[in-house]
Amino acid sequence: QVQLVESGGGLVQAGGSLRLSCTASGSIFRINTMGWYRQAPGEKRELVATITRSGGTNYADSVKGRFTISRDNAKNTVDLQMNSLKPEDTAVYYCNSDLLIEGIYTRYNAWGQGTQVTVSS
Repeated sequence: QVQLVESGGGLVQAGGSLRLSCTASGSIFRINTMGWYRQAPGEKRELVATITRSGGTNYADSVKGRFTISRDNAKNTVDLQMNSLKPEDTAVYYCNSDLLIEGIYTRYNAWGQGTQVTVSS
């Protein structure tokens, strides 16, 4: 079984910063791409940022220059540093991992439970 646990959400004023963290645990052989997605009320879930095992990154245009994704392969963690936050960044943020299950080496796409980020104007 695999678990992703997020932390670091909260309420912040526009222009402020937050750092989200996610730890993957369980029967994991290897984690490939890790990422963050978000979903605002009434909206579809959208990609925020992804990072490959070798450190290659991809960002949504709306967060480029403000958000930074990073990971620690040894600890199975992925972080999202969010600066210059805007009210439109308000959403539930979800951690995602594309991984291989230990022992059976089956590919599995795991999601965290989500953490609320609210940016006030």
